Amino acid sequence: MIDEIHNEAKTGMDKAVAHAADEFAAIRTGRANPSLFANVTVEYYGAPTPLNQLASFQNPEARTLLITPYDRSALGEIEKALRNSDVGANPANDGNVIRVVMPELTEERRRDYVKIVHSKAEDGRISVRSIRRTAKEAIEKLVKDGEIGEDEGKRAEKELDALTKKASEQIDTAAKNKEAELLKV
Repeated sequence: MIDEIHNEAKTGMDKAVAHAADEFAAIRTGRANPSLFANVTVEYYGAPTPLNQLASFQNPEARTLLITPYDRSALGEIEKALRNSDVGANPANDGNVIRVVMPELTEERRRDYVKIVHSKAEDGRISVRSIRRTAKEAIEKLVKDGEIGEDEGKRAEKELDALTKKASEQIDTAAKNKEAELLKV
């Protein structure tokens, strides 16, 4: 019973850590990276479609990304979606591919991105704490119903706290790494 609760909590916390890492990857640094466009959706035949399902990405230079659509008829819609996205890139369409050259980051913009990293890290920690709260309530219910003893409940809560601490530390480490990457000129 307790093992099920712990496994469920660990799985949820692992997903929260992975989600936070994905969010960090979507924040741009000075380099062009296909993960910057992970949240860009394109209106394709009337349906919003993720960009990575419509095109392939090549990275010929550090700040340049070539986006080659699988269907050339979607070229205009992809370019429009890139212009409207919050990535801060100006796409150039040559009829076959879209070339995106990422501008250099200013110091002020880097600081803004660091604030976004801190915000997303806090969102991840909140998610982990929410999972902990749910698991803790389940353990307390087991103790209250008499299915497990109080000592066993306390021990389960300590293990749950250890899982929570580990997940929070993983999010903090990922955030510090992204911050260092952003501030490196």
